[in-house]
Amino acid sequence: MSRRIYLVEDEKSLNILLEKYLQREGYEVTTFENGSSALERIKDMPDLWILDIMLPDTDGYEIIKAVKSNNKSTPVIFMSARNEELDRVVGLELGSDDYLSKPFLPRELVIRTNKLMERIYGKESSQPLESVIDIEGYIINKKQRTVFFEGEEIQLTNKEFELLSYFIENKNNLVSREQILVSVWGEDYFGSDRVVDDTIRRLRRKLAALSIDTVYGYGYKLVVK
Repeated sequence: MSRRIYLVEDEKSLNILLEKYLQREGYEVTTFENGSSALERIKDMPDLWILDIMLPDTDGYEIIKAVKSNNKSTPVIFMSARNEELDRVVGLELGSDDYLSKPFLPRELVIRTNKLMERIYGKESSQPLESVIDIEGYIINKKQRTVFFEGEEIQLTNKEFELLSYFIENKNNLVSREQILVSVWGEDYFGSDRVVDDTIRRLRRKLAALSIDTVYGYGYKLVVK
């Protein structure tokens, strides 16, 4: 089944161009030329939102807030022709997964989209994990990207869910901080590896019944009986 992308871009010619490129790649694309119409479709929960920050009636920041309020795990790519560094920082703080500074080649957006989709949802050709997994009482739905414990949903950010999925795929195996960083944040990540420790700290707090052991000087292990 094709992955669904919601594209929000008010420049009509660019909107059409990006839509065609993404469709050629096999994605099901729905486009919006203003923020209001996009905000009306937040509950649809597509597989990815691609947002322009500068819009005629609102801005991408308001849309990403609504997207993340509806489901923190929904991935978002930001596009902007404004102050690149400021928009990148604010976007990351609000939960965006990638950022493109205009002007850019449409093919670059396609490549980044493919990498993000693969990182989050896995390769379509590979054998996925079971859709619903029970780990120490936590009911984890890979397709819906949800986690329930004793009937209550636990809200995880996109990176927290990806990290949890990585640990599950490697349960009872020791993984290094570097392995985690490449697998979850990607080879293009340029930042401190302390982001791994911080995210694991949040996972431990939210999923207290899970045993994520620290092997000092090397990495971590999810211990499952």
